[in-house]
Amino acid sequence: MGQTSTATGPPPVAELLAAAVSALGGSEREGQQQMAGAVERSLRTGEHLAVQAGTGTGKSLAYLVPAIRHALESEQAVVVSTATIALQTQLVDRDLPRLTKALQPVLGREPTFAILKGRANYLCKHKVESGAQAAADDPGDEQLFDPFQVSALGRQVTRLHEWAEQTTTGDRDELVPGVTDRAWRQVSVSARECLGASRCPVAEDCFSEHARRAAGSADVVVTNHAMLAIDAIEGRAVLPDHDVVVVDEAHNLVDRVTSVATGELTAAAVSAAARRCGKLVDQALSDALLDAGEGLDTVLAEVVPGRWERLPEGVGRMLTGIRDASWSCRQALGPDREKGGRDDDATARKFALALVEEVHDVAGRLLTAFDREDPATRPDVVWCSETERNSTRTRALHVAPLSVAGLLASRLFGRSTVVLTSATLALGGSFDALARQWGLPAGGPAKIQEPIPDDGSGHDPTQHADRDPATNLVWHGLDVGSPFAHGKAGILYVARHLPPPGRDGLSPACLDEIEALVRAAGGRALGLFSSMRAAKQAAEDLRTRWDGTVLCQGDDATGTLVTKFAADVESVLFGTLSLWQGVDVPGESLQLVMIDRIPFPRPDDPLVSARQRAVDARGGNGFLTVSATHAALLLAQGAGRLLRGTGDRGVVALLDSRVATKQYGGFLRGSLPPFWSTQDPAVVRGALERLRGA
Repeated sequence: MGQTSTATGPPPVAELLAAAVSALGGSEREGQQQMAGAVERSLRTGEHLAVQAGTGTGKSLAYLVPAIRHALESEQAVVVSTATIALQTQLVDRDLPRLTKALQPVLGREPTFAILKGRANYLCKHKVESGAQAAADDPGDEQLFDPFQVSALGRQVTRLHEWAEQTTTGDRDELVPGVTDRAWRQVSVSARECLGASRCPVAEDCFSEHARRAAGSADVVVTNHAMLAIDAIEGRAVLPDHDVVVVDEAHNLVDRVTSVATGELTAAAVSAAARRCGKLVDQALSDALLDAGEGLDTVLAEVVPGRWERLPEGVGRMLTGIRDASWSCRQALGPDREKGGRDDDATARKFALALVEEVHDVAGRLLTAFDREDPATRPDVVWCSETERNSTRTRALHVAPLSVAGLLASRLFGRSTVVLTSATLALGGSFDALARQWGLPAGGPAKIQEPIPDDGSGHDPTQHADRDPATNLVWHGLDVGSPFAHGKAGILYVARHLPPPGRDGLSPACLDEIEALVRAAGGRALGLFSSMRAAKQAAEDLRTRWDGTVLCQGDDATGTLVTKFAADVESVLFGTLSLWQGVDVPGESLQLVMIDRIPFPRPDDPLVSARQRAVDARGGNGFLTVSATHAALLLAQGAGRLLRGTGDRGVVALLDSRVATKQYGGFLRGSLPPFWSTQDPAVVRGALERLRGA
């Protein structure tokens, strides 16, 4: 334990992992050791790795230990990217502090780590001290005429100013309770609005710059998928130099990258940009942009929301006017801070530039999206959406990439060694579905059960290794399994006898099934529904038939509901999407997970339908590649709520008979943990009753 790193480098990963597990009071786990060895090999050879590691494997240690060793040996930071704040917080507040202290005696020094978020997540001292406010006509900030809402906003902003005098990080996530997005905008700036470290008068005290400096000298930098996308895809160097990226919760990577790469344009955004220019440019220029925004509002009111195959009549002309007028304003604004200019002038100019550039870029992208005649070969998808708020309907234009595979292949996998991990990556028994979305070549086995040899050659014939001749990408897939004995601990029940789900809500037979299962389990049930409407319908129906506590998402804050559910053994909790991935309730409070229907994406989703059609045009199966893959991921995540500790037992009940009757059902079942399965309701009710009695 007292050994330190030598001139030959840090100790081997196996030794470091054993020291960490021992110091943390844990026990050695085969899957964890196998994963750590695979990660070490990937970092040594530069070949990418996808690892499926079930709950309880200890995957955080399995990638952190080899990542730290690599950072010390290469003297380059390793970036760890997560999808959720919960995992980010767990890594920075719990896992890394304990791990670095445990490794210090072995390594001879304590490894360092830092967390890095987008600039808008940090309070801006310059904005607070200068009194600059987000404009009332900023996008999404409609004028508030309700005095109660105005006073509520004022109280939140006052609290933020008081917090600014106390906080040492300026990190929004440390503010408890939180504030609305509108209030936060009064004290924060986006990357485009920031004056920059060389120009801001309070740069030395800037929270965002402090976080960047800490990240620049850290061995491990924890960030999120959005920041990773900005750094890799948008070409903005927001992360420190690194040669390795570990993507945890990798099943969410494509959605988060797509979100970052999606642009939105509204008439309100155009008007806000024009008003921000205000007195900074010739009035004729800002008026031209304002008129263009009003014209867009008029033409959008006449179109039908949905995906566009071509620009509707009049929209192209308005977009051209917006693009040209915003560029004229951009040119007139000039440099974001003239020599000798005042700080407040520089701030106003920077805010105006941020909005004008965003409007110009999205308008230009919308105009070029239809350059190719064949929609299946167009790089972007365009659609119009409509939302209603305070009895006012608003139309917005969106432009999103048809696929991010090419971007990920060239700008993420082509520049760094990437390790992707999650509890759900092998869908239908293969990594191929997600590999295609990541831009990696598909094909080959998914499950590796043999130990990973290290013969010094960097070659392992037992692994799934695929090389893409076009991009020279090599990757390996590894499933280390789970410490849970799924076949003994859990039952997968498919209610084949129920009618297929319809459009008119849950059927009477489905509601009867829910009641029977809940009664057999004595509560202890989590209901995962495809819509809030279905969750509320099930909750209201069960409350009339059963005397136990029925909690439903929306009744209170989600975190509060989960806490109540965990504390009351005989309660049930019904909800929708955020519960599919966000509930961790080990023990007897959760012994039944019910899923009302296969969580396919909406058939009218513009991006989903466009991606399906593109796959079909290439001779593939668009439904299976896009919709079924989406559903399989969510089903696997939902089913994963059942077993959270090695002593857990219970049932996953799929109340959608199509899982048993449709051809794609085998793919969906193959994406779930290997539970013992049945379609007999009497068998399941009997098992739940015995479990309750035990």
